[in-house]
Amino acid sequence: MATEEIRVRGTVQGVGFRPTVYRLAKACGLHGDVCNDGQGVLIRVSGSEEAITKFVARLQTECPPLAKINQLTRTPYEGKSKFDNFVISTSVSNAIKTQITPDSATCLQCQQEIFDPFSPFYRYPFTNCTHCGPRLSIIRAIPYDRCNTSMSAFVMCSKCEKEYFDVENRRFHAQPVACHVCGPTAWLERADGKSVTASMFSMLDDVDAVCTLLQKGEIVAIKGLSGIHLACDATQEIAVQKLRQRKKRYHKPFALMARNIEIIEQYCIVNAKEKELLTSSAAPIVLLGVKEKNGYGKSSFTTNSSLLTPHSFHIASSVALEQNTLGFMLPYTPLHHLILRRLNRPIVLTSGNIADEPQCIDNDEAREKLEAIADYFLFHNREIINRVDDSVVRVVGDKVQTIRRARGYAPASIILPPGFQKAPQILAMGSQLKNTFCLFREGEAIISQHLGDLENAAVFNAYQETLNLYLNLFEQKPEVIAIDKHPEYLSSKLGKELADTNKIKFYPIQHHHAHIAACMAENGIALDAPPVLGIALDGLGYGDDGTLWGGEFLLADYRKFQRLATFKSVAMVGGEQAIYQPWRNTYAHLVAANLWDDCEPKYAELEIFQFLKSKPLKLLNQLIEKGINSPPASSVGRLFDAVAAAIGIYREECNYEGQAAIAMEAIVDISSLNNDKETLIYPFSLSFSDSIYCIDPRSMWQALLNDLQQQIPQPVIAAKFHKSLANAIVEMVKHLCQENLINQVALTGGVFQNCILLQQVTKRLETLGIKVLTHSLIPANDGGLSLGQAVITAAQLIHES
Repeated sequence: MATEEIRVRGTVQGVGFRPTVYRLAKACGLHGDVCNDGQGVLIRVSGSEEAITKFVARLQTECPPLAKINQLTRTPYEGKSKFDNFVISTSVSNAIKTQITPDSATCLQCQQEIFDPFSPFYRYPFTNCTHCGPRLSIIRAIPYDRCNTSMSAFVMCSKCEKEYFDVENRRFHAQPVACHVCGPTAWLERADGKSVTASMFSMLDDVDAVCTLLQKGEIVAIKGLSGIHLACDATQEIAVQKLRQRKKRYHKPFALMARNIEIIEQYCIVNAKEKELLTSSAAPIVLLGVKEKNGYGKSSFTTNSSLLTPHSFHIASSVALEQNTLGFMLPYTPLHHLILRRLNRPIVLTSGNIADEPQCIDNDEAREKLEAIADYFLFHNREIINRVDDSVVRVVGDKVQTIRRARGYAPASIILPPGFQKAPQILAMGSQLKNTFCLFREGEAIISQHLGDLENAAVFNAYQETLNLYLNLFEQKPEVIAIDKHPEYLSSKLGKELADTNKIKFYPIQHHHAHIAACMAENGIALDAPPVLGIALDGLGYGDDGTLWGGEFLLADYRKFQRLATFKSVAMVGGEQAIYQPWRNTYAHLVAANLWDDCEPKYAELEIFQFLKSKPLKLLNQLIEKGINSPPASSVGRLFDAVAAAIGIYREECNYEGQAAIAMEAIVDISSLNNDKETLIYPFSLSFSDSIYCIDPRSMWQALLNDLQQQIPQPVIAAKFHKSLANAIVEMVKHLCQENLINQVALTGGVFQNCILLQQVTKRLETLGIKVLTHSLIPANDGGLSLGQAVITAAQLIHES
């Protein structure tokens, strides 16, 4: 006989792990106990060595669906307890080293119950079990027990209590377990304060009434799992436009939800990987290619007739302006399943907020802020502790690309490569835009959910609240703080304040080095591995020389980097104005390329030339010459804006950064893209000066203006630009790899969310035998920056020690 103590770390609380341990221990004839504690799950087993080994093997292969074992260690049991049975013991509070499970989509068994008239959970909108339901959104503290969640306000009825304590039941210790008798309730309110009566609708209950309201063209604010959404019928153009106007979200695409995959397939091409993502426990928004001739953008039906087949309904053109993709998700709570039960068409389901503010999570807050947007509210009385937006992903080739990491994924930890286990606790503050922060401990990184753009005061306040919540949840006491080098980022300023207050060091990390380090870390590159060639293309980042970077080739490991090459710096005329007025970038590029003076005689008839002549060019020239509010930037993001404006895409104004580039990607002519003729390549020049190589787009602009003069169609020019840029990048990589004896390249930064550019560069590099690292688990954009800041700081600290 042997007695062992088995320590299991990872995502092992609130996921049915202890019942699985109990079942397997019984099956293997073992005695002992199992409990949750701050480090994960602790198991003590007594039996034959053969039985214990079999038990451990089965535990790893028969893990519950939401569980993830990061570490399992076996040691001889030194205690005096004797076991004559196997039991599940009470949770123990001690140092927090375990993980919090992300919120999880409704499992199939719970779905079946809410539609089964003979089930106690029939039409109950908060049905859940250990395999699904709220986690991060309702938790206040670890261990994940009911008393530490917002479910503590609801006392279980005898039936729910029986299931909760039945180790053979899938609701055993499911902390949010509840039913019609004892749990949260949902109700409908009118935004104008008037009463809602059942006679107003043909409905089973208030949740069912939402379906009728949506069909009638109403806008409904729906309190869901981790935030409040605004919903309307996606096939009614008037309803969608009304939502845009009221919400003041005039251009960004809206997310869609449909009852099932079959409805989504009426509008989009869905491959096996995309279907897997849609139906996963994370249930993210998946960007899908629009089917040709599917009616998208045509006049929408406004009839409420249920006799029309799904493909009879055309999605309103205002849902996703100038896009060739739609962002779809499936229902991920019983509430959503019940609302969509009768709907054979998609609905818009977008964040319940005024443009750029955080999503509302509180009933009173929603009444105040959304009363001018929503016609009705569907509320419930389960408190949302932690605001978590919907995640956004897409499939590029055969690889998942995360665009926004939030519900369903956060705060699951990322296990770091070998060498990082000795680093101290680190807090990395992230960026100014698309912010996340990162907690670093014992070789793993816990990245927060997407928090948004900190320039909005409400978002910055929410960022600080979420940071405090995480620090308390995980009992983190950072020994150092990592920040971005940009002196004006609010996250950097806050990081400095925290460091000063707690009398600890802060480490300023260069923006693009952080991008590259994040890509290295998620691809498992070891701490002591040789440098990679990192290509970081984005909008802007503060460079080591005090200028703005955005098109960088860095020879980098985790501790340091060397800037080998860049794109030619061009003035951002008007500073931040250049981000939202793309024509400014076009003019600056033409001036930098010494082509503007040639425009008068040669390109006078071009639309872009006439447009730019109407601008105050004398003033702009003075700004450029004197460097007044026109900082030079090597930004590839601004290069995309400049080209888009030149060919007539969002020339005058953009509503959000990258809008012009996204629209240009959407119109690319695929046949021109795949044509290998040299005539379909714009030339970029490569030069060397001041110890750095440079990609200069001057010759590209000359050729592009010639194409405009010959009235080459927009889609063809867009295709040529994408292909030509990829070609220029690859030519530079070939040269740098040969010169520096490198064979591994990391592609990162927000510009590489452009699928066409990413695929073009990746394919060409792999053809040359170069290994390409790209993002999957975390965003290539600034949402992944905090991970890079953390690993660089850890590497420097380990090196110093």
